[in-house]
Amino acid sequence: MITDLERQLRQREADGLYRRRVVLESPQRTEVTVGGRRLVNFSSNDYLGLASHPRMIEAMQRAVARYGVGSGDSHLVCGNMSPHHELEEALAEFTGRERALLFSTGYQANLGVLGAMCARGDWVLEDRLNHASLLDGARLVGARIKRYPHRDAQALAEWLEGRERVSLIATDSVFSMDGDLAPLASLAECARHGGARLYVDDAHGFGVLGTEGRGALEYLGLGPEDVPIYMATLGKAVGGFGAFVAGSGALIETLIQLARTYIFTTALPPAVAATCLTALRLLQEEGWRREYLHHLIARFRSNAETVGLPLCSSATPIQPIIVGDNRKAVEASQRLWERGLWVTAIRPPTVPVGTARLRITLSASHQEAQVDQLVEALGGIV
Repeated sequence: MITDLERQLRQREADGLYRRRVVLESPQRTEVTVGGRRLVNFSSNDYLGLASHPRMIEAMQRAVARYGVGSGDSHLVCGNMSPHHELEEALAEFTGRERALLFSTGYQANLGVLGAMCARGDWVLEDRLNHASLLDGARLVGARIKRYPHRDAQALAEWLEGRERVSLIATDSVFSMDGDLAPLASLAECARHGGARLYVDDAHGFGVLGTEGRGALEYLGLGPEDVPIYMATLGKAVGGFGAFVAGSGALIETLIQLARTYIFTTALPPAVAATCLTALRLLQEEGWRREYLHHLIARFRSNAETVGLPLCSSATPIQPIIVGDNRKAVEASQRLWERGLWVTAIRPPTVPVGTARLRITLSASHQEAQVDQLVEALGGIV
């Protein structure tokens, strides 16, 4: 077995697909320390720069002193504590839903919803570039999966004609490797005509999009009647950890009863829930973070166009530069690293074969000079 594994690993390295972990020696910020070296971090999903916010740190310390470190068990045994309940109520109000339910990770939330809402043999319709967790959730429940062309609501509508047992249309709102938005209004129309429910994973839109940071639905002017099942994570723009699903009271009760990844998982540490509640308040109080972030996005794109960088169609903090070849993407990432810039090379199977890329992510904590430095470096590398 060891010989076979070693051979497979050598082949992955030869194909430019080998992945290596990097150990941070500092807090998650736009400037981080790795191996004693300072780097400007353009790889983090901490879009609003809240992960090391002083109020977040204070909230964590207070909650640990009051509630301890661990939750002790699942929500349905003895792990459902006051901070969890308070955060769920706040998230329901913030998203305009009857109720919300916490999950320990976004991956578990997607698996839990699909497992609870679909049966073996049901059709689950998914964008071709959906996150792996949405695809895995459908596979695990034994659903029939139809992957429609990326962002092609017309192709989806045509396929839906005359179909039966269509359970869900599931999509990312902001696609994590491309940064573009799903056509949610058109997908909602497809769901209405096709007798399906629309499920939106807003992991990369929540906190970032919309005047008040309520996510892709606020940004596009959609409501609960358009998207009855809504999920977002708490480890990206929120700067914490975990995820939640929001919707009707009946939906949340169904998930409590049937979602295996909720039933059989230890609840989030209570201090994490309390800290995320503080972050939710910061989202509403410090709207300048979103405004400045979108200013940086516009600045990056304008400067990148000036030097001829191959931009994708993205108005979000995710700004990929497609390189194509796996090894070339890794080499470009390494050259940026040598110049003090951390930009991760993303390769298959995370992205389709032939589309290896540098995945640049911008944060409200970046300075204009750092963004300009990145563009200048990319112009001499890509």
